[in-house]
Amino acid sequence: MPEQAATAGRESFGSRLGAAMAARGPLCVGIDPHPALLKSWGLDDDAAGLRRFSLTVLEAVASLAAAVKPQVALYERHGSAGMAVLEEVLATARDESVLSIADAKRGDIGSTMAAYADAWLRDESPLAADSVTLSPYLGFESLRPALDLAAETGRGVFVLALTSNPEGASVQHVGGKDSVARRITESAAAENSRYPGSLGSVGLVVGATVGSALEDLGLDLAAVRGPILAPGLGAQGATPADLRATFGAAYPLVLATSSRDILSAGPETRGLREAALRTLDGLRGE
Repeated sequence: MPEQAATAGRESFGSRLGAAMAARGPLCVGIDPHPALLKSWGLDDDAAGLRRFSLTVLEAVASLAAAVKPQVALYERHGSAGMAVLEEVLATARDESVLSIADAKRGDIGSTMAAYADAWLRDESPLAADSVTLSPYLGFESLRPALDLAAETGRGVFVLALTSNPEGASVQHVGGKDSVARRITESAAAENSRYPGSLGSVGLVVGATVGSALEDLGLDLAAVRGPILAPGLGAQGATPADLRATFGAAYPLVLATSSRDILSAGPETRGLREAALRTLDGLRGE
């Protein structure tokens, strides 16, 4: 069970993210260096291309987005050289004062989960991000090492809850009104009781294209009082209007993620910035 957050005077991740969303808008830009995108930018599919791509995206959007979300798997595929680039990306995000979400989707038990937490949430770790995505399907409580370390270091987590891939329903929808997804959202809400203020540091990942599933499963995302990371804006089919309709009363908690729709506007920073600004205008209803 959660204990009161002990951040040694640090501002919590939820508080920092809430302030960034209020100041900049609810946009997270995914940094997804897919091989096809590297090729379209005229870059080689190697560590040098990975670095050029990632740092160009950061240069373009760091002052516009509330957060950036590097997709860890696309760095891992380049081995140690790729992970070294990811370390540089996370350090540069800190230097540029934009929050980072390491999209690693880690989940395990015991000492192994503690090691994952140490990698992504410990102050001295070269991979330390402001937050990390987690998979709860070994039981929400199996994430305890990450939940507690995040609270201790002023960082955050985003727990997979309701994803838009067709396969997800075979696990997440099981149980109907007492679904796996509902239990995850309720566990996240309970965890956020340790955080004062309007936004806790335990967020959820809910796909922007889940449609009526929130209503069908009776999920009350507003009660979670944590940020809702919503991938799928733009190239995957969701519009800002869809987000408002899907999330309803929880829309103020939504941090919408756009990747390919913005990244395809590269490789020039001007094109990337213009794409990010267009997306922000839509999210703000302008």
